[in-house]
Order: sequence, then structure tokens, then C-alpha cells
Amino acid sequence: MPDLYARRRHRNTIVLVLSVGATVIGLGWLVMILGTLVYEGFSGLSTAVFTEMTPPPGAAGGLLNPIMGSLMLTVLAVVIGTPIGMLAGTYMAEYGKYAKLSMVVRFINDVLLSAPSIVVGLFVYEIMVAPMGHFSGWAGAVALAIIVIPVVVRTTEDMLTLVPKELREAATALGMPRAHVIGYVSYRAARAGMITGVLLAVARISGETAPLLFTALNNQFFSTDLNAPISSLPVVIFQFALSPYADWQRLAWIGALIITFAVLALSITARALASSRKTS
Repeated sequence: MPDLYARRRHRNTIVLVLSVGATVIGLGWLVMILGTLVYEGFSGLSTAVFTEMTPPPGAAGGLLNPIMGSLMLTVLAVVIGTPIGMLAGTYMAEYGKYAKLSMVVRFINDVLLSAPSIVVGLFVYEIMVAPMGHFSGWAGAVALAIIVIPVVVRTTEDMLTLVPKELREAATALGMPRAHVIGYVSYRAARAGMITGVLLAVARISGETAPLLFTALNNQFFSTDLNAPISSLPVVIFQFALSPYADWQRLAWIGALIITFAVLALSITARALASSRKTS
């Protein structure tokens, strides 16, 4: 019997050491990446980054046009994708929980969640860019909206499913129509979780480059014309990081730092909302 306990303690020690070692290695790489990003990004950060356009090689400039372009594309994608995702999630959670259509939609939604974003870009290129004959901000917004939809669908359905059925039954017993039960009871109970899903979707599309290369492409000048190519921060980072010019590479580091902190802020906000939902 003592030998059995000794072997168990030995195995436990081995597994514990391996687990701690794997954790240290993973965190070590993360710290190195973030440390390099912060060092390279903060070294060139200035007000010019937010007030000047992307420069030609060898000239001073900033990232105003890609920052504004990314904001425009992100807002449009959320405006397009969020209502569709919320309505689909509401149907599957409230109306057709066990319907065959809901099972098909869940399967397709799971496929979209795991599909590479470049596939979405190629799809939008075929249905919008090729027929129109040119790249455009509208095509980029549609591509990002397709990425937003499955995230919002999943979180909406999950959050509405977690709402206790007793709340719905109480509202129905008071004579409220089903639409009012969903709008005034289910949505209010699941509001924090649904907003969290939208924020996670925004964080997901903030750094997407591949779909924008096939749809919005890029524009070195400031433009709000969504029917023409428009600049975006991920695409500018991609192009500037691959360039041989030191000033462009420095701007690429700064752009990566801006996206990282934006995603970090969204993640912290989403976690705070999720925590408030649990405490309430």
C-alpha cells in the first residue's frame, strides 16, 4: 500500500511539473509578444498618428485615414450583423427551440464560427466586388457583418436560454402577448449577456485583414465614400509591416498597438458586463 501511494504522488508531481511548465512557456511567449509590441509601439506614438494621413516612404505621417476607415467599417458591420444575429438567436431560443429549421441554422452557424475569414472575403468578392467591378467599403462592411452574425446568434441564443422559464410564465399569466414577453422580460433579463456578445463580435472583426483585402482593399487618402476602396487599420498594418521602409514599419507597430489596446478594452468591458449579470 505505501508503494501505491508513493507511485501516485510521483505521477501527480510529474503531471503538476509538466502543467506548470506548459503554463510558464505559454505565458512567457505572451509576455514577450506584448512586451515587444508595447516597446515598439509606444516608441513612435504621438499626436501625429491620430491627426495625419498615411505617408509615402520617407515622409512623416500618421494613421488617421485607416483609423477612421476601420471605425466606419466596424460600425456598419455591427449595424448590419447585430439585428440579423439577434433575430435569429431569438427565434431559436423563443420560438423554434426544437424545430428542424433551428437545428439547420445552429449547424450552419457553427460552421461560420469556425470558417476562415478569408473564405468570407472570397464569398463577398464573388457576390459584390466582381459584379460591381470595383472594391468598396460596402463590400468590406458586408464581409465583416457576416463574421459578426454567428457570434451574435450564439450569444443571443445562449443568453435567452439561460433566462428562467418562470419569468416568461409569470408575464404570460398577466396577459402579456408573446412578443411583449420577449421584448420586456427575456431581453431585459439577458441584456448584459447580449451586449457582451456584440462586444466580442466587435473584438473579433477589429483585426481582420483577409476579408478586407478582397473587398475594401485600401486607400492611401482619407475617404468617406463607401462606394470606393477605403483604408482600414489591419490592411495598413499588413502592407506597412511587409514594406522595406523603417518609417512604415514603425507605423505598423503603432497600428498593432492601437488594435491590441482596443480589443483589450472591449474584452475587459465584456467581462465586466458578464460579471454584473452574474451578480444581479
